Amino acid sequence: MTHAVTRAPPLPRLTSARAELTREVHVVDEHGEHGLVSIPAERDLTVYVDRRELVTLMTLGAQPELLVLGYLLNQRLIESAADVESITVDWEVGAAAVKTHAGIDRIEERTAKKVVTTGCGQGSVFGELMAGIDRLELPATRLRQSQLYALVNAIRLQESTYKSAGSVHGCALFTLGEGDDDAHMQCFVEDVGRHNAIDTIAGWIAMQPAGRLEGGRAFYTTGRLTSEMVIKSAQMGVAIVVSRSGITQMGHEVATRVGLCAIGRATNRRFVCYAGVERLSLQPELASR
Repeated sequence: MTHAVTRAPPLPRLTSARAELTREVHVVDEHGEHGLVSIPAERDLTVYVDRRELVTLMTLGAQPELLVLGYLLNQRLIESAADVESITVDWEVGAAAVKTHAGIDRIEERTAKKVVTTGCGQGSVFGELMAGIDRLELPATRLRQSQLYALVNAIRLQESTYKSAGSVHGCALFTLGEGDDDAHMQCFVEDVGRHNAIDTIAGWIAMQPAGRLEGGRAFYTTGRLTSEMVIKSAQMGVAIVVSRSGITQMGHEVATRVGLCAIGRATNRRFVCYAGVERLSLQPELASR
C-alpha cells in the first residue's frame, strides 16, 4: 500500500533588491556649525499585480519583496504566499511586479473602496476595515511580565536605523518559550511608516517553512496601536501586541473584540495593559528591581 506524499505549495520567487537605508546630508546646527548627518532614504515603489497598477508605497526599501507580499496579505487580496508566483523589484524604475498563479478574483471591485488610516505617511486599506475580524481565532498565547521586560530590553539593544538616523518606525516579531525571560526576536524591520514595517513582517512570516514559528508569538511596534495595527496583528495570528506608544479608541475596541492583549507605554520596567489582561501573567515584584 502506498501513501500519497503531501507537499507544501511552492513559495513565490523573490528578488533581493535591497536599497540603501540612509543618506548623508549637509546641515547647520544652532551654533552655525556645518556637518553631515544621516537621514532615512525614503523612496517610492509602485506595485503592479499581473500588470495592473495597484498602489504606490513610500518605503525605505530594506526588504521590498516581503513588504509587497505582506501588503497583499494584510489587504486580504491573497490568501497565502502560495497564491503568488513571483515578486520582482527594480529600483531603477521604482516598481514591483507581482505575478500570481491565477489572478486576484474581483480585484477591481475589492480595491474600489480605500480607507485612509492614521498610519504615518497616510497608510490605507482596501475595502471594509472591520470586515471579517469576528472570524479571527487567536491562539491561546500568554505572556509573563518577565518575558515582556526581556522583549523590551531586546529592542533597546537592537542596532537600528533609528539610532543612526531617526525618523523611522520599528517592528519586531518574537516567539515565546517556557522560561521566565524566554522571548526570542525572530524578525526586526524598520520603515518610514509602522504599517509598512508590519506588512514586511507579515510577508516574512508567510515565507517561513511549516514549524519555523511554533509556540506563542508577540509583536512589538514603536508606533501607536491603531485599529489598523491591531487588525493586522490579529490577521498574522499574533495575540500579544506591545508598543512603546499608546492606543487609540478604535484600536482598543478592536483588541477587546478579538481578545488580543494590547500593552502600551512599554519602556524599561513600565507598561500599561489596555486590553486582554487575562493573557498577561503579572509579576509586580519585578517592576521595582
